[in-house]
Amino acid sequence: MAGSPLRALNLVAPAWRPEQLPPFPAIALHALSLMPGRDTSLPALCSLVRSDPAFSSAILKIANSPLVAFSRNVTSVMQASMLLGFRRLKCVVITVGLKSYLQGSPGPLLRSCWQHSVACGMIAERAAAGSGLDREFAYTAGIMHDIGRAAMVAAAPQEYSRVTEEEADEPGKLLPRERELFGVDHCEAGAALVKTWNLPDDFLEITACHHGPFHRDPGVPASGAASLIAPSCRLADALGFALAKYPALRYAEVISTFPEAARRALPRDADVFVAEIAEEIRAMESV
Repeated sequence: MAGSPLRALNLVAPAWRPEQLPPFPAIALHALSLMPGRDTSLPALCSLVRSDPAFSSAILKIANSPLVAFSRNVTSVMQASMLLGFRRLKCVVITVGLKSYLQGSPGPLLRSCWQHSVACGMIAERAAAGSGLDREFAYTAGIMHDIGRAAMVAAAPQEYSRVTEEEADEPGKLLPRERELFGVDHCEAGAALVKTWNLPDDFLEITACHHGPFHRDPGVPASGAASLIAPSCRLADALGFALAKYPALRYAEVISTFPEAARRALPRDADVFVAEIAEEIRAMESV
């Protein structure tokens, strides 16, 4: 394409083959497939965590951090699992899994990608609580919505870094640049990974449609927790947890795009919300 910013940068990215990408951590993938409400759910997840020293250490550090603030020291994964409960433990395992998946990518892009996902997950969880929706699924969906972008960062960190350094009017404007570089954008890449990794179909809509009608029939609106991911993604950007350079997004304007019940559950003060998210990110980063 003549005049392409990517051609001008002389970038060459590997062909997009999801089956050849590094696999998502097996424990996190298994956690994504476990369903709540079954008697075996918590013991099964606890056994998975105990089988991996890195995940065990991470869970114990988080259980003993100010983020959780239990009244006593937590000395075993079993104790941490019982105190955290299945839903919180699953969320932590998936968050640690995404961090582990991105460890091979150098520089600040890694950190920004992970921070954006954690911020989106926290926002979606808060919005879901106000809407009477599944908080655990909303958080997990927020963490996983950008898994296609995370994979692109893992596959070609230098090339993707140059793309994010260019200004874009809005997040969706980066999608054409991604397609030119990889042959797919990060929404399409995320959906491909959901299929390749045999994740629940619920994540197809989350990964493919979080930038709105561009990847969705405008006549078929998102429903349930999925409807919260697109505005949560934009709000994460507005609060400063963005991966690329966008013009300043107004906090009040982005909040207005949430359903009314979800909107009431979000802090009125942007600085308060930023502080809450930053505190959780710091705790997770210490793991």
